[in-house]
Amino acid sequence: MLVKTRGVVLNNIKYRETSIITKIYTEALGVQSYVVNGVRKKGNGSRVALFQPFTLLEMVVYTSHRGGLSRISEFKTDYSFVSIPFDIRKSSIVLFLSEVVSRTVKEEEENPPLFHFLYTAITTFDEMESGFENFHLVFLLQLSFYLGFGPGSGAEVVEQVAFSPNAQAATSAPTVLNMQVHEKYFDELLQEPDYATIPNGRVRRELLDILVRYYQLHVDRLGDMKSLSILSEVLAE
Repeated sequence: MLVKTRGVVLNNIKYRETSIITKIYTEALGVQSYVVNGVRKKGNGSRVALFQPFTLLEMVVYTSHRGGLSRISEFKTDYSFVSIPFDIRKSSIVLFLSEVVSRTVKEEEENPPLFHFLYTAITTFDEMESGFENFHLVFLLQLSFYLGFGPGSGAEVVEQVAFSPNAQAATSAPTVLNMQVHEKYFDELLQEPDYATIPNGRVRRELLDILVRYYQLHVDRLGDMKSLSILSEVLAE
């Protein structure tokens, strides 16, 4: 059966000589994986750029009751980026956030509120010309509510991470006292993100470290984010 749907590309891997396997969060079917043939052809015939993280597609896809890999009958861009592919800061943020979504969103069924959140967040981010330094932090906090563990306050985030059994497992982990200092920043990001007063990149990185560990507490086998080091390096002061 063929289904028309929009989709948010999460990642892709090479498959054979000219094809890929891509994971896409679809509006109609939730998380799906597809084989896409011939998109890595050399020259003008290559269309692999349409399957970069967080690309927004309009598709006609095959579905099967047996599950597993399927195929895409038709696809085209649903929204054309104006800044993300051309700004190393934005593309690094997108790479990291798409990895988080790929590892945390698993259901193979429609979820209109979650799809709307992702679509709106991506297009809004692409259109932002400045003031997007905290976007990834706000995104993670907002996504956590759709995943079922959204915090009620900054103190809730900090306390769960600070007093978890492996709180000080990493040598770079902020001390409990330093984490508590950051409670007010999480409150600002939760309540009035446009007016958050995060002073510098160092504090921003510490907030991100706490948020990642907060996710690790709530998502089984989340593991380490491979793209986190890239993001930290690009966003360093």
